[in-house]
Amino acid sequence: MNNDEQQTARQGILFAIAGYTMWGIAPIYFKAIQQVSAPEILCHRVIWSFLILVFLVHFSRKWHSVKNVLTSKKLVYIVATSILLGCNWLIFIWAVNSDHMLDASLGYYINPLLNVLLGMIFLGERLRKLQWLAVILATVGVLIQIIAFGRVPIVAISLAATFGLYALLRKKVSLEAQTGLFLEMLILLPLAMIYMFGFAHSATSDMLDNTTHLNVLLVSAGIVTTLPFLSFNAAATRLKLSTLGFFQYIGPSLMFLLAVLLYGETVTLAKAVTFVFIWAALVIFSFDGVRFSKKKKALVRS
Repeated sequence: MNNDEQQTARQGILFAIAGYTMWGIAPIYFKAIQQVSAPEILCHRVIWSFLILVFLVHFSRKWHSVKNVLTSKKLVYIVATSILLGCNWLIFIWAVNSDHMLDASLGYYINPLLNVLLGMIFLGERLRKLQWLAVILATVGVLIQIIAFGRVPIVAISLAATFGLYALLRKKVSLEAQTGLFLEMLILLPLAMIYMFGFAHSATSDMLDNTTHLNVLLVSAGIVTTLPFLSFNAAATRLKLSTLGFFQYIGPSLMFLLAVLLYGETVTLAKAVTFVFIWAALVIFSFDGVRFSKKKKALVRS
């Protein structure tokens, strides 16, 4: 690896750490506006993200890419990813502000394992033996919580499923992150506007009645949303997918720590058992990824 490649890789690592860290500490932001309902916060995320992305798309001269998608079959996929992303965000916001942050953390721990399974089912990808073991361990962890403790981790499963399907469809549509996110916000924008001006009648729904501090926080939803996505995109263009994968546990790990240490959520026996199985699955999954990557490099050299 020459100096330019090393510098690019270092930049990619920094962007990856920044992106996943921002996702991991995002609950602090949502807790700061928990007096606002989850649907309203979601609408603010969509509206202010859209406005930021209009500038980004304009200055990066990507209107041609936007037009191509709007007049192609890819639009069907983008409509589906928009709905999945909106559902994922709504569940996440509700989970954070309803003291279910541990469930949210669990969902994003499960997500990479679910991605492997979805790749096998829908993309014809073959699972290696250790990947099968990791998926089985994660499944056992969830089943123990359901059978032994009588509790279905609905929030965790919903977050993992919506984001897993979102990632699957985005992979199939193969669209650059900034353009894709702009189109998703464009599709969600009318729904957000209709809800805010037609159905939202809470104490915080009219920004003219809010304090300046609250309005600044609500407008900041656009930054909180787009900045991690842009950091992730910058990392993805500079790092191998296998390398990028090792940083994805930063987000749920920070959520877990925030839930327990800062917001006082209790790790019940049911949650503890499931987390132990998921963490064991992720250790095996990561070990398999390292081993497979080394084998590929060895084959290339030979």
